Amino acid sequence: MGKNQKIVLVTGGLITLALLFVDIYIALIALILVLVLLMSLHIMEDTSNYPFVAAELSEDAREVLITNTGTAEARNIHVALVPFDIEWDITSLGPDEASGFRLESMVSEAKAVVTYENTIGQKCTRTYPLTSLGRGGDPLRPMFPLFRHR
Repeated sequence: MGKNQKIVLVTGGLITLALLFVDIYIALIALILVLVLLMSLHIMEDTSNYPFVAAELSEDAREVLITNTGTAEARNIHVALVPFDIEWDITSLGPDEASGFRLESMVSEAKAVVTYENTIGQKCTRTYPLTSLGRGGDPLRPMFPLFRHR
């Protein structure tokens, strides 16, 4: 348990005990809020070493952009461009860093297979559709067409 979690636990426990003398329902509400805060801190610690490498085409469709949008450094990045049989490696990308690979000609459609490691050595593989006619994937697009989103 981290230092911040211990501080929240002790402070929340004391506040809950003090509110127990006022009203039991207010003390239970305070206990639930302390537990939610502890869960949030635990989730924040779990995501501190999480690289997320994304691939997309540039606006002129002549360059593949590799971006690390995660919270940790991504190492040993290997990118394969299918069906063009083009592969290249990037040694590392820090959080919010980007790297590009210039292509000889424009690409209308392709698929990028990206393999990378985090700082601990866990490997991850992601596949991204690349298209010059628009963005490959909209992260805000719902799975089902809700509210006329098409």
